[in-house]
Amino acid sequence: MAAGALLAVAGCGSGGDGTPDTASGSLEQLADRARCRADIQTDAAELRQATCESGARRYILVTFADARGQAEWLDEADDYGGTYLVGGRWVAVGGRHDIAALRDRLGGTVVDAADRHGGGHHGHRTD
Repeated sequence: MAAGALLAVAGCGSGGDGTPDTASGSLEQLADRARCRADIQTDAAELRQATCESGARRYILVTFADARGQAEWLDEADDYGGTYLVGGRWVAVGGRHDIAALRDRLGGTVVDAADRHGGGHHGHRTD
């Protein structure tokens, strides 16, 4: 799936299904809203990345300095497949169940990227 398509849904708020409006803020603010303990792995001008734990749930939170950086990151990550929670200038990566639970706190759009190495189908939104 092209990063542009992912970004087109990134700014979406509540879809009327009880999901909160898409969160915004710093990595620490997102982690606080997610009620997780963030362990900063990357602290660079263009992006900040942390592993996040909340009980048995684990995921990666990444914030970006700008939309272009997020688009480039998503384009690269799409090659690896996986489940992403996409917000405005942030992405969370984790298992499908962990991401679904995180969406209840951060809002955003759940995107399943195809595992291109397995020949699967491409990019189904699960929201």
